[in-house]
Amino acid sequence: MRESKRPPVEAERERGERVRKKRACPLCRRGIEEVDYKDMGLIQEFLTGKASIAPRRRTGTCAAHQRSLARAVKNARELALLPFTADHSLTWRERR
Repeated sequence: MRESKRPPVEAERERGERVRKKRACPLCRRGIEEVDYKDMGLIQEFLTGKASIAPRRRTGTCAAHQRSLARAVKNARELALLPFTADHSLTWRERR
């Protein structure tokens, strides 16, 4: 069996290097298999202030759930459950 090229975690700690914990996917922890486009509370947790989908590195979602989330957000936008941008939530007079 091959040995890993990376030193063990204890050696990194002795040298004063930071050791990051692997963050678990919040959707996996909740036991959600597929993100539903009608679940606005869940979807809005993963949107930025500009109504765009937050990246995986910020939210900690796994690749499968990120794809499911993106699909759900796009479906919700098509059905006008979510705005395409933050400006769409304002009326014409409020933007002026």
